[in-house]
Amino acid sequence: MLDDQHYAGLPARPFPGPHLREPILAERAPGRAAKRLLDLLVAVTAGVLLSPLLVLVALLIKASTDGPIIFGHHRVGFGGREFHCYKFRTMVCDADRVLRDHLAANPAAAEEWQRTRKLANDPRITFVGRMLRSSSLDELPQLVNVLRGEMSCVGPRPIVREEIVLYGPMAEHYLSVRPGMTGAWQVSGRSSLTYAERVALDADYVRNWSFWTDVLILLRTIPALLRTHQTS
Repeated sequence: MLDDQHYAGLPARPFPGPHLREPILAERAPGRAAKRLLDLLVAVTAGVLLSPLLVLVALLIKASTDGPIIFGHHRVGFGGREFHCYKFRTMVCDADRVLRDHLAANPAAAEEWQRTRKLANDPRITFVGRMLRSSSLDELPQLVNVLRGEMSCVGPRPIVREEIVLYGPMAEHYLSVRPGMTGAWQVSGRSSLTYAERVALDADYVRNWSFWTDVLILLRTIPALLRTHQTS
């Protein structure tokens, strides 16, 4: 697994996927300035209030495993441009090799990965990482992505390049907004939903976006996070 230093200085690249047409886009809709203001307000407030927790999590990761505390990986963002999406590291450092070996030895796991891009029993995840993921604390460093304008507080979850094909004709909806730290998927079932249902939720969010939709999703996110059986 590569850490964020591996990507330092790399330019954002256009995604070689579907070309955006001109639907009504959340980023261009009336109220987009209010959405950005909400992003900044939430990100700054959360960063200040949660700073002791951020330090504690960093210390737990450093004390329990070798390797970097923060993991950075390319994700596809607004307009198809790639960015470095940050998380607390929850996996072993050689996660790519561990995943390849596990999928090669377990056909059922390989089918699960192909269908959902997730594993119910992921051998890459560390003990501390499993706790962080169950509470979504691993995603708190994405507050930096929000402040930098690469993500929004609310939107479709950021995806890797290979996942865009799973969106099919809905890909332009994903590409037309900034990915979010939380979104309709998080507050509607998360891992209990199929990937196709996740795509449909993302597309519906974009088509029907409003400022108050973002506020409602933010309010619903806290109780959703408490339902740790739905996280992965």
